[in-house]
Amino acid sequence: MARPPRPASIALRHGVSPSCLALPRLRHCPWPTLLDCLAERMPHVPREVWRARLQRGEVLDERGQPLHERTPYLHGQRIYYWREVAQETPIPFEAEILFRDAHLLVVDKPHFLPVTPGGRYVRETLLVRLKAMLDLPELSPLHRIDRDTAGLVLFSVRAADRDAYQRLFRERRIDKEYEAIAPWRGDLPWPQRRVSHLREDEAAFFRMREASPAEVLPPNSETWIEPIERLGPEGRWARWRLRPVTGKRHQLRVHMAALGAPILGDPFYPEVRRGPHESDDHAEPLRLLARAMAFDDPVTGQRRRFESRRALAPPTHCS
Repeated sequence: MARPPRPASIALRHGVSPSCLALPRLRHCPWPTLLDCLAERMPHVPREVWRARLQRGEVLDERGQPLHERTPYLHGQRIYYWREVAQETPIPFEAEILFRDAHLLVVDKPHFLPVTPGGRYVRETLLVRLKAMLDLPELSPLHRIDRDTAGLVLFSVRAADRDAYQRLFRERRIDKEYEAIAPWRGDLPWPQRRVSHLREDEAAFFRMREASPAEVLPPNSETWIEPIERLGPEGRWARWRLRPVTGKRHQLRVHMAALGAPILGDPFYPEVRRGPHESDDHAEPLRLLARAMAFDDPVTGQRRRFESRRALAPPTHCS
């Protein structure tokens, strides 16, 4: 079921859209007040923090009216609040806008910047930065790209156009090209089509893995891989062109690692060198770039092709 639109009376705050919580309709309600409900249902935010937000008027009803700490629990009510992250770490890299019209926004994202709020990042995300800078409250990303990956990200400007653009990805009517730097594998035939079943790694929630033949699972991921050029005096590294047919999480990273050519700077594959909650090493980014996208614009009918202006840094001994 589609989520209800944000009421016009509730504005963005510094580019951050409000979160919505629908209070369940219960036969026997255990919470006398809204504060009691929030403290128990969302214990990751301490009760005193919820109390302070209510006292500051930062929890609103559907009309945009502030609720207070003694507001009784109301079955079925929708409330709105803004996510906060204490001491959010600044990300010292900026995105570049490549294209904008009334329907579509195309952005060249740097490494390390998340696309959407989540976990320890809210304001330091591409979506929130763009909403605040461009005053586009309906802006929405059309696809996923890892925080560690740089390159093209497409956004719909208007909610009315969103589904038309997202269908391009669902129906695989968009040509995507990535670029990576990884070890050279002269012992394997190229170009190569990698097909496998990707699933979440049971040993680490933030990783994916290829299913083994014994698991007898149908393929759900496909990537075409070919070398562009060898790098360095000994040619130990290469620049690779990756064309994903499907869009599973970490698909390109897992496929390259499975071929014995893990992408340079990858903190998760083939082994975990740095967990998702550890500090970034800005001197050693993942050498993966969303290089180009091409498609027929479903709103304007025009043929579109966009290309990143970024360049992947080679291994230090190759420069």
